Amino acid sequence: MIDILQPKVLDFVDIAVVAIIIYLFLRFIKGTRALQILIGLLIIFAVSLVATTFNLVALSRILQSLLAIWVIAFVILFQPEIRNVLARMGRYRLLRFMVRSSEHAAVSEITKAVEEMQKRKMGSLIVFERDINLGEYVGTGTRLDARISAALLTSIFTPPSPLHDGACIIRGDKIIAAACILPVSEEPWVEDYYGMRHRAGLGICTVTDAMSVVISEETGKVSVGLDSKLYTNLPVTEMKAYLENFYTKEDR
Repeated sequence: MIDILQPKVLDFVDIAVVAIIIYLFLRFIKGTRALQILIGLLIIFAVSLVATTFNLVALSRILQSLLAIWVIAFVILFQPEIRNVLARMGRYRLLRFMVRSSEHAAVSEITKAVEEMQKRKMGSLIVFERDINLGEYVGTGTRLDARISAALLTSIFTPPSPLHDGACIIRGDKIIAAACILPVSEEPWVEDYYGMRHRAGLGICTVTDAMSVVISEETGKVSVGLDSKLYTNLPVTEMKAYLENFYTKEDR
């Protein structure tokens, strides 16, 4: 039997690791629908304990039946988040520093393109791949594999170009594909106030760790999608700061 009054160093390490995992998990799901789902599951668990304590047989059996499948429910409900975490853990860009200079040049070209498209109110959606491979979304569009340039980006999103209606996916300093189809966010506030481009810009950074830049066709305003959040009505200088940070920061 373990003597809880004489804890060992490993016991403290064990507790610290568990605490860190819980903290990182809660931080990861903060601001997403996953947090609301987790709260719902915790409420069911708490009600089940109360029902068992007061011997509420019928209610207890119903809740125990629900708890019996909680593992399966957890995997299904949190599938996008789990995939995101596992992909981040399993793939790192160890050679990021070797391509940093060319990617900084890419930031300059992208910024020029965004300024031009904002001025002309050209609706556009640009997605930047990070650790999670976006191959499944690249396959839905037209493959380009072209070096980034302001002129090319602007021409892609200039109507009636056959590639303007969709997302442009960038990997490093190359435009991998255009006219790509992305998953759209189902967040109610996005559906109420924004169109398909913004919903797709938020959707892709919810199911992956990618970053997106969206230009509104109606207002010309710039938005950035990152870490399951959509930052709207940004000046180009702030959007450029997001790009610089995206390309230069070390993998977490």
